[in-house]
Parts: sequence; structure tokens; C-alpha cells
Amino acid sequence: MRQPTKTGLIRGALAAFILALAGCQMTQTWPSLQQQHISLRPGDLEASGIAFITPSTVTGQEQEKQAVALTFAQVIKSERPSLRVVTLAETLGAINKAGLADDYKRMYDDYRDTGLLTREVLRRVGAATGTRYLAQLKLQGFGQGAKERFGIFGIRIMETQYAHIRLFFQIWDSSDGTIAWEAMQELRVSRETMTEEPVMQRAVLERTAQDLITKLP
Repeated sequence: MRQPTKTGLIRGALAAFILALAGCQMTQTWPSLQQQHISLRPGDLEASGIAFITPSTVTGQEQEKQAVALTFAQVIKSERPSLRVVTLAETLGAINKAGLADDYKRMYDDYRDTGLLTREVLRRVGAATGTRYLAQLKLQGFGQGAKERFGIFGIRIMETQYAHIRLFFQIWDSSDGTIAWEAMQELRVSRETMTEEPVMQRAVLERTAQDLITKLP
């Protein structure tokens, strides 16, 4: 019987090791959530509905605003099917139709400096969308990347893909201009993988949205 060569043994051991690594792929998450109940009570959202207004972001991530609002609206519709949800696109259409575009822009610009949404404009946006509560999201940070975990003979075999997000979520009461509820979620996701596929932003946003929405009254 022919005995395996030393080179064959090395190749076989390397193949077995790679297969073992492939079976050990795993994803880890580290969430941190803070929330503050102010005036929002159980049943209020179902009774009065909620509309998403334009999110704000840190400088350099302005292009993420629509993705953040769309993902949150889809998740809240899924998690709370009895709740009437007005998406960002529907809100903006209602604002334009009601002739509120200039007032809305001024309110949004002021919010970036003061953290304050004007009571009268909130009331008119609520009336235009037929909802009492307005959802305001702020993407305070998002990043993703990768680092090599293991390689051999100059070939990358395994790497760590990671992403992190920090997002602030406020619900405003358009009837009196107050904040009814707020929360902040920080989430880090890390995945050991043999592929080059990154941790997708949508997956991180969906997990963050699910965590925050489960805390709503």
C-alpha cells in the first residue's frame, strides 16, 4: 500500500484545518440600550399613529438618512402590525402637499443646533399626516471594517468582519410639542468569516430597530 508523502500529509492537515475553521464561523453582538419614559403610555401609539420625520446624522453620513428611516418604518410595521405607521416618504409628501416645506426646513435646521422641534410646525405636520406622534431618529455614528485573523503562505484564510452603530430615537407629541419617549442604542457586531462579505448596514440597522421598538410602551 502506498504511503502518503510528507507534502500530502501537510496538505491534508491544512485542508482539515480550513474545514474546521469554516465550521467555527460565528457572529457576536454587544448591545447597550438606554431609554427614558416621559409621557407615552401603553396604547397611545395604537390610538394615535406615528409618522417618521427626516432623521439627522453626523457630518459625512447624510446619505444614510433615508435608509435609517425606511428600515425603522419596516421593522415597526412588522413588530407592531396594529399601529398606523406613516413612512418618511409619505410624511414628506404630506408636508409638501400642505405647503409646509419652508417651515419644515427651518425647523429641521434649528433642530441641528438646538435639539428643539418647533411646536407649531410639529402640530401642523401631525395634522398633515393624521398622526399625533412623530418619530425622529439621529444616526450618531456608524462604521464597518475587517481585520485579518488567520493566514498561511500569504493567503488570508479567516478574518474578523465588524460593524458598530450608535442611534438615538425620540418620539415627539405633536399636540403639545413635547418629547414623549426617547432611547439610545449602541451596538457592535463582530463575525469570524472565511468570506469577504461585510457585516451589512441593513442587518445592523434592523437589529437596532428591533431592540429599540421592543422597548416602546
